[in-house]
Amino acid sequence: MSNTTKSWKIKLLYDGECPLCLREVSFLEKHDAGRGLVKFVDIAGDNYSPDENAGIDYETAMGRIHAILPDGTIVKNVEVFRRVYEVLGMGWVYALTKIPIIGWIADSIYGIWADLRLTLTGRPNLTTISAQRQKRLQDQQSGRCRLNV
Repeated sequence: MSNTTKSWKIKLLYDGECPLCLREVSFLEKHDAGRGLVKFVDIAGDNYSPDENAGIDYETAMGRIHAILPDGTIVKNVEVFRRVYEVLGMGWVYALTKIPIIGWIADSIYGIWADLRLTLTGRPNLTTISAQRQKRLQDQQSGRCRLNV
């Protein structure tokens, strides 16, 4: 689920191990329809690089949804959805969240969802997932080193 086109208008960082996130990304990819307006970056992939994504490390990206604009501006929380849907011509879906009180409520609800997302999708907590990822990456790295010797 990656898009290498340089014409993207927003880069969406998503958790490729989250079934609900994958469903949303699939929906968005269909609406992007190959135009390359949204660049989808799977933060769960072993090749995820904070250096290529405005310095946003894995743990930060896992805590709340993030997106990056072409000028390097970072957006997060409900603002990500608002921006992505606007880029895809469906801004009306999140238009009400531009009203301050509704935006605040939407961000609060999203915050609760983000805090419970791993539990609700039957996954370990972020500390455990991060440790597992780090071990996997270290094992891969040491395996490469042995092969290169």
